[in-house]
Amino acid sequence: MEEKILTATNGMPAMIGCFLAYAAALAATIAGSMLLNGGGGAGAVALMVLGIVWLSLGWFPFLGLKVIRPQEALVLTLFGKYLGTLKKDGFYFVNPFCTAVNPAAGTRLSQSGDMEAQSSSKLVVSTGAQAAQAAVSKKVSLKVMTLNNNRQKINDCLGNPVEISIAVVWRVVDTAKAVFDVDNYKEYLSLQCDSALRNIVRAYPYDVAVDVDTTGDGIADEGSLRGSSEAVAERIRHEIQRKVENAGLEILEARITYLAYAPEIAAAMLQRQQASAIIDARKMIVDGAVGMVEMALDKLNEGGMVQLDEERKAAMVSNLLVVLCGNRDAQPVVNSGSLY
Repeated sequence: MEEKILTATNGMPAMIGCFLAYAAALAATIAGSMLLNGGGGAGAVALMVLGIVWLSLGWFPFLGLKVIRPQEALVLTLFGKYLGTLKKDGFYFVNPFCTAVNPAAGTRLSQSGDMEAQSSSKLVVSTGAQAAQAAVSKKVSLKVMTLNNNRQKINDCLGNPVEISIAVVWRVVDTAKAVFDVDNYKEYLSLQCDSALRNIVRAYPYDVAVDVDTTGDGIADEGSLRGSSEAVAERIRHEIQRKVENAGLEILEARITYLAYAPEIAAAMLQRQQASAIIDARKMIVDGAVGMVEMALDKLNEGGMVQLDEERKAAMVSNLLVVLCGNRDAQPVVNSGSLY
């Protein structure tokens, strides 16, 4: 389906003409009634009948008056055939038999642009007054919208369950495809976001892992969900755009808004991270302590202050390492006797 931009006439002259016709019909009805009371013939009856008919059916041309605000579009069909799309803002008059089409008018997603406040669910079905209000407005919004996807539990490439959610910035660029090529373009977008998110997240580990290829080139890399969020978001955007191209939608941006391990493994993974941090810290402390001990022995040998045999050096090294690597302050013991 190809989009056709509809050029409609200005609605102001049509509206003024309808009001003037109403005034003429009212005057004809009154004049016909007066002539009929005064003994007028068939002409008076015809004039009065014509006025009454227009007063009864004159509201119908008003159905062709359409108001288009900026960044809105109206997709019109005439007896089931696609007539065109009104995109330019203004006041127009179209064929009163035209019908506006927007299958997604009553769909509420947890995103910007929807009329009512959304609950925690991603898709809310309109009922009652909401459905009535949605049925009135069939305009397609061309504004930039933000879809906040709910958190999903997905296994990463190592099998660890993670919870992740994304925000997708999108807009409608082809109203004909959005309205006619898919059943409901809002629901279609939401489902494609879920599918694309799962496909991309399964290719990455949560943290950097060895021997993991995230790009598909056969070479292990250091990509991860936590450390490569920009690259992951860009891949998600491309994946969603590829899936919604046939719906006339453009994906402007995708961003990861929440990322964490699933609750069932979060505590274990936290202990793992803490253990890794402790090991790294201990390694740094030991490296520094060994360097300090080596420097102390070199200084003592250079100055010739004390001559130590290998056994005494080993004892000194042991004591210094205990002092430098200990978690608590050392309690010195002073030996007042002979060294030997």
